[in-house]
Amino acid sequence: MYQFPEGFLWGTSTSGPQTEGRTENDGKGNSIWDYWYQNEPEKFFNQVGPEEASTFYKHWEEDIDSLEATGQTVFRTSIQWSRLIPEGVGKVNSEAVSFYHNVFQKIHKKGIHLIVNLYHFDLPYALYKNGGWENKDTVKAYVTYASKCFELFNDVVDEWTTFNEPIVPVEMGYFNFYHLPGTIDAKKAFQVAYNTQLASSQAVKELHKIDKTKKIGIIINLTPAYPRSSQEADVKAAQIADLFQSRSFLDPSVKGVYPDELIAIAKAHNVSPEITPTELIDIKENTVDFLGVNYYQPLRVQAPTYMPNPEAPFTPAYYYEPFSLPTAKVNPYRGWEIYERGIYDIAENLKDNYGNIPWLLTENGMGVENEERFIENGEIQDDYRIDFVKDHLRWLHRAIEEGANCHGYMMWTFIDCWSWLNAYKNRYGLVALDLDTQKRTIKKSGRWFKELSSHNGFSDD
Repeated sequence: MYQFPEGFLWGTSTSGPQTEGRTENDGKGNSIWDYWYQNEPEKFFNQVGPEEASTFYKHWEEDIDSLEATGQTVFRTSIQWSRLIPEGVGKVNSEAVSFYHNVFQKIHKKGIHLIVNLYHFDLPYALYKNGGWENKDTVKAYVTYASKCFELFNDVVDEWTTFNEPIVPVEMGYFNFYHLPGTIDAKKAFQVAYNTQLASSQAVKELHKIDKTKKIGIIINLTPAYPRSSQEADVKAAQIADLFQSRSFLDPSVKGVYPDELIAIAKAHNVSPEITPTELIDIKENTVDFLGVNYYQPLRVQAPTYMPNPEAPFTPAYYYEPFSLPTAKVNPYRGWEIYERGIYDIAENLKDNYGNIPWLLTENGMGVENEERFIENGEIQDDYRIDFVKDHLRWLHRAIEEGANCHGYMMWTFIDCWSWLNAYKNRYGLVALDLDTQKRTIKKSGRWFKELSSHNGFSDD
């Protein structure tokens, strides 16, 4: 029996833009995802955009009941900035205030620990037009938005988080083409990353001004970087990969300072962001109370095969490139390596190098295509998902027994949700969603999750 500590939290995470959808006269403004889909729907899998998502805006009462039915004692969702303040600044949408208050109140009344995230990739389009996160005016707008959220909802929210996976819009929007603006520009990437961190730290400051007892954190996708070999070049490549992938937000959020090595790299390539001493003091003095950790896969890297082209724009590929382990276990639908021990290694790193800060595993899950293949007697028999969770929990259990300060495990996600450019290609939920009828049906994994939560653990039987 793998028994977890008393009070350990079991639940799921999701986000507003991936579940809520839109309805007529709901007052929501466009986010960058609404805008992108309206202009280039062909970029999205099967041309499915965010306008419907999981229709949580219509079915929130039923969906919250499903949290209880699947045994959840903690739930994380997000407020959509473009729903609450449609233009990013200015007028507050009263329809959104009513909606979020009703949702949070019902979750609160059920005794489910509620974590609300303020930003999940969903920048209001009105701010994007004016430079988005490249512009420090967006930092000011975000802090004003965060303060309004605290003012409106702090009484029914148990814990707050500032950003989900803040490195992702940097990587996918400025070193790749999977988020807007979809360009290659390291100078802008570093500025966006810095502005995001500054916004996070200043939001921490604002909450602690009004409520010193309420906890606020940040959610970081930690992908442990493993070198191809023990050779010096590969080891260095992994260390630098860790700087970009994890420490770029982990260090300033938890320690209040940036790694010296990352600062040196930025200077060497002339991509240092514009900063002020006052801003650095805000980052230094307003560290997070806890961490949310998202873990899906490791990062295996090697030293670059070829010398960089001196005329090419700078990207992290200058220092490392991906390495595929031939013997890796891989999720064939997502193409991601499944490496359960990564959770243990993350826990050890946080314990040894980050003061054993309190944390929750806020995302872990398995996306699978065409799950309808596994329906028997009206229920998806997703034993593969149950096995996936068990295999990860064994390593998390070991880490906790050895002193890791982890207080909960949260899956992605409670109901099949819309997922950016991938739309509904892969399904992750404990609850199945029929896109044609919007019918919700608990999967086998959802019934098993209730048993897991009820027993605060599981056995190998």
